[in-house]
Amino acid sequence: MYASNLYIMKTAMTIAGVDSGGGAGIAADLKTFSALGVHGTCVITSLTAQNTKGVLNSLDTPLDFIKEQFDAITSDIKIDYAKTGMLSSPDIVRTVAGLIKKEKLFLVIDPVIAAEAGGTLLADEAVEVLIEELIPLSDVITPNIHEAQRLTGVRIKDIKDAQKAARKIYELGAKAVIVTGGHLKGTDVLYSNEEFYLIKGKLIKGGTHGSGCTHSAAITAQLAKGATLVEASRFAKYFVEQAILRSIAIGGGAAPVNQLGYVLAEAGKNRVLKNVGEAVELIENSREFSDLIPEVGCNIAMGIQEASSVLDVAAVSGRIVRLKKAPHAVGCVEFGASSHIARIVLTCMHYNNFMRAAINIRYSEETILACEELKFSVESFSREDEPQGVSTMEWGVSDVIRRAGKIPDVIYDKGGVGKEAMIRVIGRDAVDVAGKALRIAGKMMKQ
Repeated sequence: MYASNLYIMKTAMTIAGVDSGGGAGIAADLKTFSALGVHGTCVITSLTAQNTKGVLNSLDTPLDFIKEQFDAITSDIKIDYAKTGMLSSPDIVRTVAGLIKKEKLFLVIDPVIAAEAGGTLLADEAVEVLIEELIPLSDVITPNIHEAQRLTGVRIKDIKDAQKAARKIYELGAKAVIVTGGHLKGTDVLYSNEEFYLIKGKLIKGGTHGSGCTHSAAITAQLAKGATLVEASRFAKYFVEQAILRSIAIGGGAAPVNQLGYVLAEAGKNRVLKNVGEAVELIENSREFSDLIPEVGCNIAMGIQEASSVLDVAAVSGRIVRLKKAPHAVGCVEFGASSHIARIVLTCMHYNNFMRAAINIRYSEETILACEELKFSVESFSREDEPQGVSTMEWGVSDVIRRAGKIPDVIYDKGGVGKEAMIRVIGRDAVDVAGKALRIAGKMMKQ
């Protein structure tokens, strides 16, 4: 009677082992499903005595109980997509293959052979059964380089080798193959419908325990929600990068990835967009600020906490200009919208991760005087001292910070040939920066 009022969620099944340390296996899969808005179910194939240092022991689930778990789920819950992880014995592989075939489930295979923290999870004799009975049932299989080498005998040193291995696995019956690229400078090789796609990413420093499980689970969740394989692969790459970036420093071995990394990143982006939007609104509501707008216009920008490129910094997509004697933002607040101010933000964040925002305003001696009267710390650089072959903003801001031993509130330069003199106001966030700029504008009105 009440079911029609409930939120309908896509469902996924993971058929894998339990990592008692919580970093990989069933735990990683379910955390990933949850983070991506998919209801996760699980069939436990093995229990492991495992921590961040490795697998100490394992205990396989009886075959009859694997079947009972599977039947209990599928008799009650419609599974949109399934994935396999640790299948440690030939009998377990055969059993799972039979269950997948019986229910005709869409399937992602993560051919788990060894644990990131150390320890073998797939017996040699089980590999042959995996090749013969399970791979032909898969919609996509996601081996890393070592697993791809074990499945094909191809030694992988570069992208071409990975493509050769992917094609061989495809010929074993998989509908698609993704050779993950943690050891290929971050590039995954996807082979589907006899066509190659390179899924490029970043090599992120951080813990990687559970990264393979998380990657395949993210693909499973996205496919369950209706994404194409290429879309799911690209998203999973980003999802894992965020999980590694925010990996959890626990234990004395390989740090587990953090499946909430993506959620935290998206939440951080939303907070930045909101903050910059509020700052722009403050500026647009201040007629006094219009006198601080340079000839080239101004912009205000703020970076996410882990900003590493211009794409991680939000600003007005056009600029803030003077319109009918009032400030007016031309364009929306977006990430990657301003290279100039973004580079100032990124340089400041390199020295102090809490100083994440900046705005450029018109230079005048009166403005500098107003800054000093407000007790703002003020520093400058000269474009004449700029070395050849460097970016002015990165060099100038870095030069000031190194000489001052801190990030000042205000950094200015008096311009150069074809370059307008400019003041940059630095702060902890966009609202902080806007507040400083409005105080400067208010002070200027009283002079």
